[in-house]
Amino acid sequence: MRIVELESRTPECLDRLLEVWERSVRATHTFLSGGEVETIKAYVPQALREVPRLIVGEDERGVPIGFLGADGQRLEMLFLLPQARGKGLGRALLQHGMDRYGLRELAVNEQNPQARGFYERMGFRVYRRTETDEQGGPYPLLYMRL
Repeated sequence: MRIVELESRTPECLDRLLEVWERSVRATHTFLSGGEVETIKAYVPQALREVPRLIVGEDERGVPIGFLGADGQRLEMLFLLPQARGKGLGRALLQHGMDRYGLRELAVNEQNPQARGFYERMGFRVYRRTETDEQGGPYPLLYMRL
């Protein structure tokens, strides 16, 4: 496994990251319907283009298997292929972001307890809860910081 920071975001690379995102969300965000995943998916390419820092975990062939997006000290996104979970990639990506960019804050869906547990093991603690997500959807968010 190798961690790289993307300098250029080619359409091919963004397509691969979108695939990682979709496979990750379908495995972990079971509270979303298939239609909701498709609706959100339409916005992901723009988010991938616009997030200031994009850090990718690649397999031995250079294929993305996970990625992290960050803006300042805030983690904006962290997604892994289902088969890459539990093997240290999420920890390596997040630790890289914490060490290199001082990541200290994030928001996680309350209905994703595995993600919350992961962030808690990494030292994050909940400091605020909202009833809806940042788009006003019925998905409570937990705001966490180190």
